[in-house]
Amino acid sequence: MIVVIIVSVCDLLIYLGKELFNDDHTLLKDTLFVMFGLFLNVLIALEILENITAYLKKHVIQVELVIVTSLIAVSRKIIILDLEKKTAADLIGLSTAILALSISYLIVRYSNNRHDT
Repeated sequence: MIVVIIVSVCDLLIYLGKELFNDDHTLLKDTLFVMFGLFLNVLIALEILENITAYLKKHVIQVELVIVTSLIAVSRKIIILDLEKKTAADLIGLSTAILALSISYLIVRYSNNRHDT
């Protein structure tokens, strides 16, 4: 997983370097969305590494952390989404996934807070 993170960071840095030395200077157009996508790839990989590390230490799957990682992954998909190429069903599916993950997160969070008190 560490190798995946290093490769993802290198990919982000290489892409950023290429775009900075590009003559088009369209940094705020399409390039920004690609950079957000690459950055969120790194963040998702770090979250997965944290999930694996927590499991190896405690031998317990932390559901809250898994749901947060899933929310980040779906958010990444929405950020880099090209609306011209997607159908209404795709948007409904993504919104349903976010709603379900958000409700799941609230339930797990509420359940964890009740057990802590």
